[in-house]
Amino acid sequence: MDFERNIGEYLLFLSVEKGLSQASISSYRQDLKRYQAFLEDRGIQDYSAVDTELIISFLKLLKEEGKSAKTITRMQSTLRNYHQFLLNEDVVKSNPAIRLHTVKEDKKLPVYLTVGEMETLLRTPDGSTAGTRDRAMMELLYASGLRVSEVIDIKTTDLNADMGFIRVRGKGSKERIVPMTDHVGRLLTSYIANERLILLKDDDVDALFITNRGKGFTRQGLWKTIKKYEMLSGIGKNITPHTFRHSFATHLIENGADLRAVQEMLGHSDISTTQIYTQISAVKIREMYTQYHPRK
Repeated sequence: MDFERNIGEYLLFLSVEKGLSQASISSYRQDLKRYQAFLEDRGIQDYSAVDTELIISFLKLLKEEGKSAKTITRMQSTLRNYHQFLLNEDVVKSNPAIRLHTVKEDKKLPVYLTVGEMETLLRTPDGSTAGTRDRAMMELLYASGLRVSEVIDIKTTDLNADMGFIRVRGKGSKERIVPMTDHVGRLLTSYIANERLILLKDDDVDALFITNRGKGFTRQGLWKTIKKYEMLSGIGKNITPHTFRHSFATHLIENGADLRAVQEMLGHSDISTTQIYTQISAVKIREMYTQYHPRK
């Protein structure tokens, strides 16, 4: 088991898909390196050999070392999320940290763009080959609510513009069918017939979105592309690939979409994950009420 590689992939996931700051990434790296050292000291070579009792032993060791309750709680959260990532990536078959009792923390509401801000962002790419590709990619992100890992895994054969859907491989290699608008279907069809052929240098590459080097995008490459347009747009928010997903779900729910339908499109296994977007809508309604009601 390559602990270094798994930790590196998780930190990249936190940076690219979750949009965490470098300071947060550094804290996660420190926690996971401490955990790695603990496992190696006990001769553990594979995450599949880790069980709940072993994680409890690690947390007890931290307590014996004089770590604060806050530090230990943070480590619990780190390990629960990390092992969930390993489960989602099919590295392990279960999450041994999921059964640990932790104090429930208030979830921060995700950052999303207003409809106007999204329209501004989508108009930012120019009409060049790369710009046309980037616009099609961002339009698909917003129209479908896909994760960055799902977008870079899409193949040209996954697209069915005539029927208005795209086949997506989500977490745990689960496939789902996601609808897309006619507008996005036309953009992608045109991109495949024109810009993609210009960018393609190797016929063996079947990724839908091709970089200027003729290869499929990586998570980091897509993240850098989005950050480029964040700067050019002048919107003034921290925009990541996941921002499109948050905006997609928020705008659907604000316009009356069924929560279960949004859950299905996002690929959430638990509807409680989707319900965070109803909280965003409620907060926005409250803000409008406070602003406009005559008797404040």
